[in-house]
Amino acid sequence: MSTTASAPGKVYLFGEHAVVYGEPAVPCAIERRASVTVEARADDRLRVSADDLSLDGFTVEYSGSSDERPDVDVPTPLIEAAFGYVDAAVAQARDAADAPDAGFNVEIESDIPLGAGLGSSAAVAVAGIAAATAELGCDLDAREIAERAYQVEYDVQAGQASRADTFCSAMGGAVRVEGDECRTLDTPDLPFVVGYDGTSHDTGELVSGVRKLKDEYDFANDTVAAIGDLVRQGEDALTDGDLAELGRLMNFNHGLLAALGVSGRSLDNMVWAARDGGALGAKLTGAGGGGCIVALDSERGTKTALSLTPDCTRAFRAELAQDGVRVE
Repeated sequence: MSTTASAPGKVYLFGEHAVVYGEPAVPCAIERRASVTVEARADDRLRVSADDLSLDGFTVEYSGSSDERPDVDVPTPLIEAAFGYVDAAVAQARDAADAPDAGFNVEIESDIPLGAGLGSSAAVAVAGIAAATAELGCDLDAREIAERAYQVEYDVQAGQASRADTFCSAMGGAVRVEGDECRTLDTPDLPFVVGYDGTSHDTGELVSGVRKLKDEYDFANDTVAAIGDLVRQGEDALTDGDLAELGRLMNFNHGLLAALGVSGRSLDNMVWAARDGGALGAKLTGAGGGGCIVALDSERGTKTALSLTPDCTRAFRAELAQDGVRVE
């Protein structure tokens, strides 16, 4: 027997990067999900298979109770990060179930591009904890899964994570996160269009870059604070269902993120293509550096414009996911 759980990815309506410094953020879950299937085994080893993490696929087996590391002949930090999230999620599941020697066969499938700003690591951590604890007969609610998944990201990202991605993935819908305070939001249907440039990024490196900028320049501190003010303004527009105002604030948020050095040519080009295609607003989503932009548009023009943009390798609509983590 085995247990499968899935969790959604996310886009940021507002607030990425600033949320790391205690400012509010509003991420929204989208109907792109990661699924983790877990089967308990008799020893303490892990066998991990991943088929759809923007990789060619891999399967490895290694001990989960020592410092032994898997021998994978694919020299990329994204692979190392993927194992880090799996290891930390398994450790959280073992702790929750009081089963320190539990071993697992783990299979990961995802339609969320890895390292693209859509919360793939959070979704894998959330779904992994849910599946592994359920397989061990331990029943956790979504909020506890979210907290344990946050600890996974905190450990893997060397203390530079926020609760935003994991809380959003666990709860679904739109959420508000400010420091340790997390809550769900009532929101209208948000017509998201996502553009993806086909690249990935190192979240920790980008977060560190913003931290260095803040340490060196007062304006960077002011920019982070301005993002927080923008998020608070955006909450009112969200409550009112004012999509035009949400779009204007998304545009403003992108400019502030660009000032912090986390945008890039491909992201900027996709943002402008989306706006030219009729989007109410468009911005990068996630850590930046490459990856995805999110636009707000209920018409067809934005997706078409992005699909014709050389920097965009994929454009798709992304419905708001009302369901968070679930055992399938």
